[in-house]
Amino acid sequence: MKRDPSQLDFFSKPLFPVRSAAVRIDIDRYRSKMKRAMARAIRECPYDRPTIAARMAQYLGLPSISKAMLDAYTAESKEGHDITLPRFAAFVQATGAMWLWDEAVSDQGATLLVGDEARLAEIARLQQEQEAIKDQLRSLRSTPVNIRRAR
Repeated sequence: MKRDPSQLDFFSKPLFPVRSAAVRIDIDRYRSKMKRAMARAIRECPYDRPTIAARMAQYLGLPSISKAMLDAYTAESKEGHDITLPRFAAFVQATGAMWLWDEAVSDQGATLLVGDEARLAEIARLQQEQEAIKDQLRSLRSTPVNIRRAR
């Protein structure tokens, strides 16, 4: 049976993958991964590089960020040009690529949940706690209680 392409397939891969933290983070591999991810975010963004740079500068309250700086942040050959966290946050905001945060934390075993995703995860956590409490109550109720009266 062929799958209808207009329908989502929720069983193809986990929506919120469970990850293990890397024992040792290979900084060079991580740097390359993040630069490639940022380059992808630019390709997928409706704005061109100069506009992204201008938006970043606006978010950061800076007079300007050049297109050349943006290029250096995304070029794997530019090893000495790593982006700072505040600039990365502005980049994510400027491109609208929230998935970059998940990309950034995945090597540490984390999965980023945003908005309703986080709320649904909290609901699931509370439901698990509720089930554990029900199990404890069930166990306690299954044992007879002997009450001795004082004379």
